[in-house]
Amino acid sequence: MGMKNLMKRFIPQSLISVYHFFMALFGAILYQFPSRKLKVIGVTGTNGKSTVVELTIKILEEAGYKVALLNSIKFKIGEKELPNELRMTMPGRFFIQRFLRQAADARCQYAILEVTSEGIKQYRHLFINFDIAVLTNLTPEHIEAHGGFENYKKTKGKLFEATKNIHIINLDDENAEYFLQFQAEQKYGYVIENLNPQIPMTNKIPNSKFQIIEAKNLKVSENGIEFSIKDIKFNLKLLGEFNIYNALAAVCVGLSQGIDLETCKSALEKVAGIPGRMELVIAEPFKVFVDYAFTPNSLEKVYQTLTQSLNRSTTQRLICVLGACGGGRDKWKRPVLGKIAAQYCNEIIITNEDPYDENPLQIIKEVMQGVLKIKNQKSKIKNINVNVHDILDRREAIKKALSLAKQGDTVIITGKGCEPSICLAKGKRMPWDDRRIVKEEFKKLYGRKTT
Repeated sequence: MGMKNLMKRFIPQSLISVYHFFMALFGAILYQFPSRKLKVIGVTGTNGKSTVVELTIKILEEAGYKVALLNSIKFKIGEKELPNELRMTMPGRFFIQRFLRQAADARCQYAILEVTSEGIKQYRHLFINFDIAVLTNLTPEHIEAHGGFENYKKTKGKLFEATKNIHIINLDDENAEYFLQFQAEQKYGYVIENLNPQIPMTNKIPNSKFQIIEAKNLKVSENGIEFSIKDIKFNLKLLGEFNIYNALAAVCVGLSQGIDLETCKSALEKVAGIPGRMELVIAEPFKVFVDYAFTPNSLEKVYQTLTQSLNRSTTQRLICVLGACGGGRDKWKRPVLGKIAAQYCNEIIITNEDPYDENPLQIIKEVMQGVLKIKNQKSKIKNINVNVHDILDRREAIKKALSLAKQGDTVIITGKGCEPSICLAKGKRMPWDDRRIVKEEFKKLYGRKTT
């Protein structure tokens, strides 16, 4: 049993909380409260955080600002950037405070951070002066760690409670009203036209400026997304309707900082893609995408997006490679992920992901249970041709998917995105990159490089 688990088991939670609080305070003192010299933007939510952070920085840079960024993909201060190899979306208190000190010393005007529920639970957000808090969405995740969805939601709410200046909230999310109760000088809500007519009333937000930014005239295709805000038409290369929400969140940040829509449009239209997020690795003779999706909500949206681009009449198929995280995390969702895969995919390869200290075969078995439940009810769903394979070795699983794919098919590999390693037992890590493995196995199978 690791030291962290021993602490949780034998030390009262109140003492652990005190420990986290004073560590956060000490980190801020050590680096002289660097956030006071920056405008700090915190982005939280279940899905979309990394993409919102990436899009926001593009808008701020387009407007001429020097910006620092810390998310699950990379660390960036001005022109300098490094990949995030920590496997932590929100690193520890000392790391964050040192990062903010470096950003302040480099004369950045803004710092953008992904803020996780686990990070908030451990007080990593304390003693950081957040100027803007952004909510992307909220769906069940980390439920076991927080002891229920309500606790998870309340933990996310602490970022908004601590941020007094600007709140930016996805009003189409069913949990929006909870986050709207927190006080702020300005509030921005973003929505998609006609999707949710129950927009919370502005009279529930006393003593605040409140603006609603609405995306209209939506057009989603296999080449990108189009929408309009007021009279400005946005034409982005990002895939999936969910990325309209991510773009809207970034636009709201821009508007809150006095950046006009034309500048936001110019910045977002330059974005070719986000690493490991619906990233196209192979275009011909079939398409292969790599995506980070590991929650039921995000996985379903990815499958929905790719299914819409398939021509079922020509027997084009969706082939998926998926697994589930170990370490005792949210075991409830494993069969749910399998069930979703069976609803959308023709060929399913269940494989190893990040087992940590769990038996990877058991994780695969639990995902398989969800697949078989749908497979055995074929007559009740449209997609009745579901074939399933369980392959422990992730490289072999990717190879199998590529070997099954034919002209016009789509392969989607989820769960890791651009993560640089697979987490094994006893803290060991194996260097990894789904995108690199895809290219290597494609070359072996077809004797040529990817296109």
